[in-house]
Amino acid sequence: MKRLMALFLICMISFALPVHSKNMPLIIVNKKVHKLAFVENNKVQHVYKAATGKTVELTPEGLFTVTVKAVNPYFRKKNIPGGDPRNPLGTRWIGFNAKETDGRIYGIHGTNQPGLIGTSVSQGCIRMNNKDVEQLYSMAPIGSRVLVVNSPKSFEELARQYGAMLIPEIIE
Repeated sequence: MKRLMALFLICMISFALPVHSKNMPLIIVNKKVHKLAFVENNKVQHVYKAATGKTVELTPEGLFTVTVKAVNPYFRKKNIPGGDPRNPLGTRWIGFNAKETDGRIYGIHGTNQPGLIGTSVSQGCIRMNNKDVEQLYSMAPIGSRVLVVNSPKSFEELARQYGAMLIPEIIE
């Protein structure tokens, strides 16, 4: 009976603990340089140009989690269907939970205005060229972390600083 109770407690504790993978990617957005890096296994794998908020306050800073992904996202604000050339969200949406939202307000997405990538132009989202966000979309699963900063540090420094914090010991 004691063994059964101990097994039950171990199972209950393991379900309550968060599951982390040492291979979960980190996306770093640096508003200062208008770039986004994809980090895997604590190494910067790709760096892309990105557009951020018109003002530094519009794109929230912090550590967030990807909660929603969509192909050819619908633009609710102006009732523009996904795939429509007028759709400012481009071909992909990678939503994250900034400011206690559900991933449908703030996100990394494509654009129908590629000439504005690399500038401060958005209402808070991170814009990328469609081909770049399509590549990122394929590499970053739901649960990936998104770090948004305004920093003079390199992506390598940021990956070392924050990546180590995101890789807890595996509980066996």
